[in-house]
Amino acid sequence: MRIISVNVNGLRSASSKGFFEWLDQSGADIACLQETRILPHQISADHQPHGWFCEFFPAERPGYAGTAIYSRQKPDAVSRGLGFPLCDTEGRWIEAQFGDLTVVSLYLPSGSASDEAQARKDIFLGELMPRMRQWRAENRSLVVCGDWNIAHKAVDLKNWRGNQKNSGFLPHERAWLDTLFGEAGYVDAHRTLLQPDQAEYTWWSNRGRAWDNNVGWRIDYQVTSPDLAPRLKAASVYRDQRFSDHAPLIIDYQD
Repeated sequence: MRIISVNVNGLRSASSKGFFEWLDQSGADIACLQETRILPHQISADHQPHGWFCEFFPAERPGYAGTAIYSRQKPDAVSRGLGFPLCDTEGRWIEAQFGDLTVVSLYLPSGSASDEAQARKDIFLGELMPRMRQWRAENRSLVVCGDWNIAHKAVDLKNWRGNQKNSGFLPHERAWLDTLFGEAGYVDAHRTLLQPDQAEYTWWSNRGRAWDNNVGWRIDYQVTSPDLAPRLKAASVYRDQRFSDHAPLIIDYQD
């Protein structure tokens, strides 16, 4: 089973750059998209390619946020939102059920724009952790794919020394991930499949020549429940084409 997660930074933009042609030949069974930035009336046949079941959760605000899940197999069930406005009005969580497995596309807020934006991000994190704990208590088999907007360790961003006071690498954000991957019991699938000191990024600033020089951040994750850890097979970040400021994170799981 191959699952792909990617922030497309606008579904229409990514589509014009060949994203769906690549997706069709990627070997993916499921693709989780974030920042689709598309409203229901803007979704056309171009965004629903043949051979894929497509589920969308748009934001209420035009040109903003939104998530989607594409799958080769029809989901048994789909649900949208987590029951609090910051998530649900911005289309930040969509989940699809495939048998006993739940696959999620998550777009966690960025806090980089202002102190207010960081406060909203912190509220989201506060709402999310109790739910993640509850799902572990229920032994739910879960893959949460998405743009988490946090780099966990120094190895996860190139210029970590200069970013310790910046959103996305703040001590309390990193501690939140420590809890998620520690006490709460979840698994960082990508990091598990990397060497301990191996740097592999998924997002690059549009400033300077960050992409060309690989001055990036690893902020896109596939977070799994521990029952899936033995099934982790391979991970890669696709950079041969550029669809957005993020690159697709590809994880292969043993059937």
